[in-house]
Amino acid sequence: MNKKSLGQRLLRAPYILWSALFIIVPLFIMGYYALTDAAGNFSFSNFSDLSRYKNAFLISLLYAFISTVITLIIAYPLAYFMTKCKPGTQRMMMILTMLPMWTNFLIRTYSWITILSNTGIINTLLGKIGLGPLHLINRPGTVILGMVYDFLPYMVLPIFNVMSKIDVSLTEAAEDLGANRFRVLRKVILPLSMPGVVSGITMVFVPSVSTFYISQKLGGNKTMLIGDVIEYLFNLGPDYYNVASAISLVLMAIILVSLFIMNRFSDDEGGGVVL
Repeated sequence: MNKKSLGQRLLRAPYILWSALFIIVPLFIMGYYALTDAAGNFSFSNFSDLSRYKNAFLISLLYAFISTVITLIIAYPLAYFMTKCKPGTQRMMMILTMLPMWTNFLIRTYSWITILSNTGIINTLLGKIGLGPLHLINRPGTVILGMVYDFLPYMVLPIFNVMSKIDVSLTEAAEDLGANRFRVLRKVILPLSMPGVVSGITMVFVPSVSTFYISQKLGGNKTMLIGDVIEYLFNLGPDYYNVASAISLVLMAIILVSLFIMNRFSDDEGGGVVL
């Protein structure tokens, strides 16, 4: 028993060390800067300056909400269709869904610049038929498009994972009782797949609300999200670390509250989010 316990502790040691170095310690550092002034004295003054960034907070939440809704609208039918396919087709569709993630995040974002720019692929084709060029880049919709594209797999995978585990006999029983396909989907599949939906919403909403690189490259710095504000302040130097840390702490609190709310709708045994 002691040998087994010792072995378990040794196996957990790398994870505990990793968590301490790259999760717990950075959080303490962020909390220290957020609750102190430039001289290192305890102060709440950093939080009093956050009102000037309320627009960035609101825009970030709005963009994250819109991109999450669009991603869900695309991912749910796709995941449902995948569950109806043969195993070989499922594997192929899963590979196609994951394929963009095999490419670096920066390269994926830059590719949209090539596609949507005034001299890009779309405008080149539109110009040949006399409809272009159209100004597609550096717009709010382009930022949301980039979020949907980059985070779509995070919505598809948990929904498909939960849907594929739904007992087929439940849908067959509903059909035997006279339910049509739409009613089966609404009364059986949708409720049983909610843990995957909640998990997917969380996995898309969290990175969307805190992103900054997508908005910089596809929004042309015309749209300042809260992630852009944090990066900008940190780049200004040590004098702005305290305010940037305070913004990061508030953003983390907003994310934790969102996770808690979504966790109330999840099933701990169904693949939902567990805090």
